[in-house]
Amino acid sequence: MLCFEKSSRLSVAALKTTASGIVHLVGAGPGEPDLVTLRARKLIAAADVLVHDHLVHPALLQWCRTGCEIVYAGKTAGCHTVPQDEIDSLLVRQAKAGKRVVRLKGGDPLIFGRGGEEAAALAKAGVAFEIVPGVTAALAVGAYAGIPLTRRHASSALVCLTGHEDPAKPETQVNWRSYGALKHTTLAIYMGMGRIRHILAELVAGGLDPATPTAVVQWASLGRQRSVAATAATMADAVEKAALASPAIILVGEVVRGHEATDWFEKLPLFGRRVAITRTRDQNSELRDKLEALGAEVLELPLIRVTKQVDKDGLIEILTELGSYDWIVFTSANGVRFFFEEFFKGFEDVRSLGGLRFACVGAATARELAALHLKVECAPATATGESLADALIATGSLDSAKVIVVTGNLNRDTLVKKLETEGRAIVDRLPLYATSRTDLAADPVAADFRARGADAILFASSSAASSFASQAAALTLAKDAKRPLAGSIGPQTTETMKTEGMPVDFTAKEPSLDALVAALIKKLGNR
Repeated sequence: MLCFEKSSRLSVAALKTTASGIVHLVGAGPGEPDLVTLRARKLIAAADVLVHDHLVHPALLQWCRTGCEIVYAGKTAGCHTVPQDEIDSLLVRQAKAGKRVVRLKGGDPLIFGRGGEEAAALAKAGVAFEIVPGVTAALAVGAYAGIPLTRRHASSALVCLTGHEDPAKPETQVNWRSYGALKHTTLAIYMGMGRIRHILAELVAGGLDPATPTAVVQWASLGRQRSVAATAATMADAVEKAALASPAIILVGEVVRGHEATDWFEKLPLFGRRVAITRTRDQNSELRDKLEALGAEVLELPLIRVTKQVDKDGLIEILTELGSYDWIVFTSANGVRFFFEEFFKGFEDVRSLGGLRFACVGAATARELAALHLKVECAPATATGESLADALIATGSLDSAKVIVVTGNLNRDTLVKKLETEGRAIVDRLPLYATSRTDLAADPVAADFRARGADAILFASSSAASSFASQAAALTLAKDAKRPLAGSIGPQTTETMKTEGMPVDFTAKEPSLDALVAALIKKLGNR
């Protein structure tokens, strides 16, 4: 809740006019970006300053607007990058400077974190704040390991405990033996991996049956999730053998028994596989969604950045004569977004498009148009510019027709040339965006890729392949990193990869994301 006398909540729009600034203590969830609340995403997108913890997924940082100051304040066992009192001072200072500050904390900000301490510090300093809950790790472990945290006839209570307390305290506050005596109770132990042998021994000494089913789940909700099931008496050895470590949750109780039957996540076809994909920093990734739905751990390498770059004179000329055109052609979702951003600056009604017919390449582009309730009359099954040109020519409507082709700075000439020469259309280009390469030297995802590698890397466009090749120095793998297989979405991308001297281990049967994923599953299944 907000610390204001007359209001319990402010909208994001209102925040922009708040002179005194505000701090939002936001739960980032257990890891998987899709588990973040809608409120959290809105606040991240509106923040002037974002201060984040170690376990926050890098994808969440990509939601920040241009110009947002991002501060890493992560803590790991025995290593505090920024001391807590300095974090408190930072939050107070930035808010008093009139900034919208998001303090992004793994899981829920008030469960075994220091959200309560930070809220107290803000209240003491007279700084307005809001607390936004997040999915805490125990809930994610239960869901993604198929373990019900409570169950009729087995567990009617859930107790959350921490195995890591303030090292300055003379003694622990947790009397583990007393919790060992509880019946019909599930114990969820956070931050206990460093003391797991001691904790379980104390629980048993307090009355816990040594045969009580126990599970440890590491990196819950992510493709790198790993789990071990054993008993209270044998779990410490099982964890040591499996080399599990933090971040992980220890679950103790009868609810763990038989969870293998409902362990849905670790049975997915790409579970345990690391797949790197190439994408623009400013686009939602349909490919990522498909891979994660199949259990993969996905690394998004932001090789290219797309920015609006409008030819104002050309845009005004085309919009002024919009009623004289027959077709408008989009080759990317970016083109759709940028065109309609400019269109609605001059027109209030979509009916001002007149009799324009719409053609596009790719399912993502078609979805952008569908979201505006516009019918796509030409969209070839094969997502290439050549196929779109052939499909438009096949309509028999191009002879002397006027066509707008919305383009970027790296679009090929093939589409326009075919429409002009074979279709005999009058084509006007409308450049609206520029694609540029991203500096990967300091990017955290690129650093992870360099250190650990991946099972595969997928290229969904020629521009991404060229960008990858041009930034090879920033993506050189460490000696012990896993060398990935390289997959291509189609013949054009394959040709570019070969021209750049890159290996091509597999190519999709047709240029579509579904076909690319199918080829990946088949290839990894044979590896």
